[in-house]
Amino acid sequence: MQYVTGIDDHRTSTGLDNRKLLMWAFLGSDVMFFGTLIGTHLIYRNRNLSGPQEEILSIPITTISTFVLLMSSLAMVLALAAIQRGNMGSFRFWTAIVAIFGSIFIGFQMFEFTEFAHLGLTPRTNLFGSTFLVMTGFHGTHVAVGILWLWSILFASYKGKIHQGNSLQVEIAGLYWHFVDIVWIVIFGVVYLIGAYGAEGRALEDIPHAARAVGIG
Repeated sequence: MQYVTGIDDHRTSTGLDNRKLLMWAFLGSDVMFFGTLIGTHLIYRNRNLSGPQEEILSIPITTISTFVLLMSSLAMVLALAAIQRGNMGSFRFWTAIVAIFGSIFIGFQMFEFTEFAHLGLTPRTNLFGSTFLVMTGFHGTHVAVGILWLWSILFASYKGKIHQGNSLQVEIAGLYWHFVDIVWIVIFGVVYLIGAYGAEGRALEDIPHAARAVGIG
């Protein structure tokens, strides 16, 4: 059965479908939004040294959650390729995998936030806590929105509303999901890896001072 895509009815002067163009515009604004959050965190994270900071970040746990999110992007590519070929069974399988992997990532983040609270880090603890938790919390919200979007697409496919002819809707959802993954890679690299290294460096710098305080060296 051939479907009429109707893509020509949505073309703009740029040659892009207006729905895809709108998504690119939204992602552009979101780049500035997350750029502001990440920049604010980097500027203020060392302004108030009271309370826990980078030293409580668990790199091994976050590395696992990052890997899960990256694998969800691969599954998203496979889901889009499947529906473009008209293979609805494969499309539904990979779409479900994307949503499940996203849910696993959210589970890791909730576990991490719970551990932070037990260690005394909350948005009110210090500037590090407020900027870090707001930044990662907003990212988690984006992931949750993406999960709901993917489940809605999956269920709509069973009703015949999502098919090979309008696979552009899946492509647009994929753009959003890949963007969310890219943002997390930046956060993981800049905040977790570089931040944790900075915390380790400050700890090493404090060793000589501590040694002199106890009369060693």
